[in-house]
Amino acid sequence: MLRKIYLPLTTVFLLICVASCDKDVKEFTYLQFALQFDETQERLNNLGEPSTLPPGNAAITPVMHSMSVHYIELVPDAYTLYKEGQIIYKAPETMDGGQLSIDFDSSLITDENTSFYKVNINKIAPGTYQYVRASLAYQNYDVQFNILNIPTVGDLLNQTGTVASFVGYRTYIRQLSVNQLSTDIYADKDQGFWAFETLLSEPYNAYNAIYTGQAPAGATTVVNPLHDTAPIPPGSCVVTGKFAEPLVITGDESDDAIQEDLVITLSFSTNQSFEWVDLNANSAWDIDAADASLTEQIVDMGVRGLIPIWEWKEQ
Repeated sequence: MLRKIYLPLTTVFLLICVASCDKDVKEFTYLQFALQFDETQERLNNLGEPSTLPPGNAAITPVMHSMSVHYIELVPDAYTLYKEGQIIYKAPETMDGGQLSIDFDSSLITDENTSFYKVNINKIAPGTYQYVRASLAYQNYDVQFNILNIPTVGDLLNQTGTVASFVGYRTYIRQLSVNQLSTDIYADKDQGFWAFETLLSEPYNAYNAIYTGQAPAGATTVVNPLHDTAPIPPGSCVVTGKFAEPLVITGDESDDAIQEDLVITLSFSTNQSFEWVDLNANSAWDIDAADASLTEQIVDMGVRGLIPIWEWKEQ
């Protein structure tokens, strides 16, 4: 004898929904971004040409810890003007300091080879993209230095310290932690602001401090090989780089069931990217603990080129 089984209406509804929805379940395909810091990548100038140090300056390649990017744009060709490409990402901004500025506290700070941002690839307009524009905001790295005229101590040579480097057009900074120490800023800071923490070991660690300064306006290198056809705003840090092979977005990537994500790695040249006026020609950065005006002037902290690399990786 057949028996009828009666299910509650809610259960029937859920079963129907699951059965029908299963047909439409898809794995999203994402476009992801990661950073790479390359000390061997060619050192370029603002025009994208090989660059050498001007007389009287010295530079070193820093040991990178982290970076943050303020803006990312995929660019179809050399004639696509700034912001007329496919804008992928823009970090939060604020008026807390009185002017529109990058909000440092809301910035995505990341080390290299780590996915720091991803977006559903279906949100990217189909097309062929030859370039990437990426606006840098912040860098954190170690450099070697000499510290001179420490009270009761004298000079300490060949030391290592940490730089917090702000290269975005303008950044609002609240409390800033450089390495082990922090300092209150609570102000807008223009491109080229830096804070430096000495990392002196015992018995000199009591003299550790944070020093701050400002590179000259317009001195930060911002590499743009499209300067003739697609200039960037003065004072920004919108670095432009070309794919070795153009990136093609078809719009069908999520329908291909390839179970892979598209990863774009932004490889930045850090080759001699920390530059200063070398007053005594000793090729070392000298800071003065007793008189800040005698500290050798930092003139450039901009990265020295961008090579974007795209590849498909398993999800």
